[in-house]
Amino acid sequence: MTSETTRQTTQQTTQRADRQSGRKRRNAPADATPQGPAVTVVIPTIGRPSLAATLAAIGPQEGDGPEVIVVDDRPGDGTEALPVPAHVQVLRSGGRGPAAARNVGWRAATTPWVAFLDDDVVPGPGWARALAADLARLPAHVGGSQGRLEVPLPGSAEGRRPTDAERNTAGLAGADWITADMAYRRTALEATGGFDERFPGAYREDADLAIRVERAGFCLVKGERLTRHPVRGDGFWSSVRFQRGNASDAIMRQAYGRDWRLFIGGPGRLRRHALTTGAGLLALTLAAAGLRTGRRTRLAAGAAGLAWLGLTGEFAWARIAPGPRTPGEIWRMAVTSVVIPPVACAHRLRGELAVRTGRRP
Repeated sequence: MTSETTRQTTQQTTQRADRQSGRKRRNAPADATPQGPAVTVVIPTIGRPSLAATLAAIGPQEGDGPEVIVVDDRPGDGTEALPVPAHVQVLRSGGRGPAAARNVGWRAATTPWVAFLDDDVVPGPGWARALAADLARLPAHVGGSQGRLEVPLPGSAEGRRPTDAERNTAGLAGADWITADMAYRRTALEATGGFDERFPGAYREDADLAIRVERAGFCLVKGERLTRHPVRGDGFWSSVRFQRGNASDAIMRQAYGRDWRLFIGGPGRLRRHALTTGAGLLALTLAAAGLRTGRRTRLAAGAAGLAWLGLTGEFAWARIAPGPRTPGEIWRMAVTSVVIPPVACAHRLRGELAVRTGRRP
């Protein structure tokens, strides 16, 4: 990607955010200097094997290269030490989630910039030098710089269309301000207090911080460094487990109001999931009552059942149509499309209850 293309992408992203927030922001200047400021790389982990590839891609600490802090977020004190290179500092965060782990990392750092990486990404060749170049060109009002994220899709060379899970991961390549590769100025982190530790998982905590950094008067830009995010095989039920993020959406609603999705640039499916779940529950309730009360109730149960079937079928087809349509993928989409709507609603209700009682979702 050329520098001109990168500047155009940054300007388009900034203009879109301006329309959403109603606040004018300035862009990063075009000129670059060969040397960047001191930076610390912070990587939260629960000990996944992918961490080794992440650290190897950063490379050994040489000269003015970045310091590296790995924050071990495994619960308990009896776990084995992480197998990391000698130059990597390891801290513990006690299993409180990635938001808390990142806070432990950046607060231990002393450099003016902190770059956050996930433990399952692979920085591209020359990433440390590219990071320094990205940060060197930024004036004081720029609070953060995001790296370019690339998601290599399995089977793309053979022309196979991606599965639902692969498309979900590929969506990260177009996401704004995600901590798969996101550097923040220390003053921006101090001004906002860092990550909100109420977020229990790796979901929405990065978007929340970006909003607060912008509201603190900083702007965010896109850099030229490249990081790759491999697609993991998380199993048959991964899309169902992903619905736990709906609890974090309750925190976003509490913090930014009913229109909070405007800040992250996309609508969700929760209302349709609620309608699907409601139709299913109504059909079951009326069917049970119809066994005792008569034909009209059974007809109403049938109508509610057809509504549930239609909504579920639409959801399943929306996930099947863009994919490879193999028998295994179709079966997985059919089963999980039945389960996802009620599970999503249950997690959202759990999150809403938690934020109203002051607890962590």
